[in-house]
Formats: sequence, structure tokens, C-alpha cells
Amino acid sequence: MPLRSASAVGGPAPRDGGPEALRARPAPGRSPRLTLDQVRSISELLWHGPEAYGFRGQVWTCARIAKVIEWEFGARYHKDHVGRLLKGLGWTPRQPIKRAIQRDDEAIQRWRDETWPESRRRARRQRRTLVFEDESGFDLLPGWSRPRP
Repeated sequence: MPLRSASAVGGPAPRDGGPEALRARPAPGRSPRLTLDQVRSISELLWHGPEAYGFRGQVWTCARIAKVIEWEFGARYHKDHVGRLLKGLGWTPRQPIKRAIQRDDEAIQRWRDETWPESRRRARRQRRTLVFEDESGFDLLPGWSRPRP
């Protein structure tokens, strides 16, 4: 296969530039919106907490962080790209624990120890199937047969 001329490819032909012409080069792309020092300072800004920037609650979201970057540096980032920036800084996403405030662990344990075994015994004596139902539909307990209409 013949080598293309320098004008066809947009650079020096390999035969003109030698081995250096064959080296891989990163695509130039767009220059970053933030300097390296600004990116490093994002962590410092986040330690102040979301409430320091007028957000309610103690949870940082990518959309909130994008707003803070815009306010502090004047650079607009999409919330999805903010996640990549944070990953590069060593920040990882955390899911808040979703537990009801009114949860009563003692009542739950009593139900497991007393109410549930009695309900199960009664259902077996009456040859019935226990079905748990909520807004999303219903679910059978493992090992139980399908509910009868």
C-alpha cells in the first residue's frame, strides 16, 4: 500500500518525519474550562457543605456541585460531567440510608418473634396462602404455592 502524501493526511508523511511521525498523539480537543488548580480546589469548596451555598439539607448532588462550580469559577458543566470530575478527585457517590424516622425496631422484633409465627401456623392449619400486598402489587413468600382466585 503506498504512503499518502503529507497534504492528504494533514501532517508530515512517515517517510519524511521518520519514527517520530508514527508516534501516537492525543487528539487536541477542546481546552478544559477549569485550570488544574481550580479543579483541585473543588474539594475544598465541597467541605463547607451544601448549606453554605444556600441549598437545603446536607446532601451534595451533581446538579448542586455544577451550580457551585458556575458560581465560583464562571464555568458551566453538565451534571453528568461533574460526576467524572469528582471521580478524578477521589470523591465517590454515596446513597443515603432510607429508613423511616418513625421506625420502631422493638415492635418489628416482636412481630417477627410472636405475631408472624402465629399467623403462619394459623394459615397452615386453615390451608391458606399468605400474600403480602402493597401499592406496587403483591408478592408470595418463597416456597408457597400461587394464590388461588
